[in-house]
Amino acid sequence: MSRERIVLGIESSCDETGVGIVRIRHDGTLELLADEVASSVEEHARFGGVVPEVASRAHLEAMLPTMHRALGAAGVALKDVHSIAVTAGPGLAGALLVGVSAAKAYAAALGKPLYGVNHLAGHVAADTLEHGPLPSPCLALLVSGGHSSLLLVEDLAGKITEIGATVDDAAGEAYDKVARVLDLPYPGGPPIDKLAKQGNGCAIAFPRGLTGSRDAKYDFSFSGLKTAVARWVERCERSGEQVPVADVAASFQEAVADVLTAKAVRAAKDLGVDTLVISGGVAANSRLSALAAQRCEAAGIHLRVPRPRLCTDNGAMIAAVGAHLVAAGAEPSGLELATDPGLPVSTVQIV
Repeated sequence: MSRERIVLGIESSCDETGVGIVRIRHDGTLELLADEVASSVEEHARFGGVVPEVASRAHLEAMLPTMHRALGAAGVALKDVHSIAVTAGPGLAGALLVGVSAAKAYAAALGKPLYGVNHLAGHVAADTLEHGPLPSPCLALLVSGGHSSLLLVEDLAGKITEIGATVDDAAGEAYDKVARVLDLPYPGGPPIDKLAKQGNGCAIAFPRGLTGSRDAKYDFSFSGLKTAVARWVERCERSGEQVPVADVAASFQEAVADVLTAKAVRAAKDLGVDTLVISGGVAANSRLSALAAQRCEAAGIHLRVPRPRLCTDNGAMIAAVGAHLVAAGAEPSGLELATDPGLPVSTVQIV
């Protein structure tokens, strides 16, 4: 039996400053001790999207207070930490630098091993904090503001293969743009999800991108859907009709959930994988989770979705990746660690 070790995780890839603390138990399972997040989303709302410079400054201001809250919530001191994990990519260049610089400072001052890890792997690893170890292999559908990907996960410590990805707008990005068209708040996911419950998802036949027989089986495209919604609303307004906002929201959301779940279930069946994990901010969407549950049950696929708090960007998921690397005996990244805003998901750790 291995000894218990505590891993601290730092996340700063976009507009959330996250610090999470995870314990590796004697049996190798993970225990979540703390998950503290400071979001700067309200500072970006008036711009309709994340402003990199604003995000970087917000991380600088939030890092220490968030760290102190996490340590307090976990009931541990910095001296108790075994290792430090930090998001090294992908993400906004300036935002990543803030988190990595902080992690390097803590690692150097405390003499602790440092692991630079992949933000996308973190989203998958988040599920292990709630539902335990992942079977190998499993399929992960990662859906967020910047990514829509299908991942074959064989080992969270280093074997993740991207089998499908968005060719243009990610699902979360499409939500934000459609919300703007409908005069809904930023970020667009929660208000569209709420409004869609009052509408009819079959009212408007919006297109399903890349679902033709000759299209890439596992790739996604939501740019055309976003444009179709905008054109439909424009035509409605030009004719003097009142826009049925709830029906538009529901029909748009149905198109997104339909494509995501259909391709994920198809991939799982094609690859002979019986477990699907849905992660990322859009995983908290009610229609996506409901349709995924329905289709997975029909296909005999076990569905795992972390609770909403673990779906969005957080430090706990980064600590979880770090914990998997520590448990696997991976070499630390070292204080020369560099960030990579375009880090591919197949690179779980920057060494």
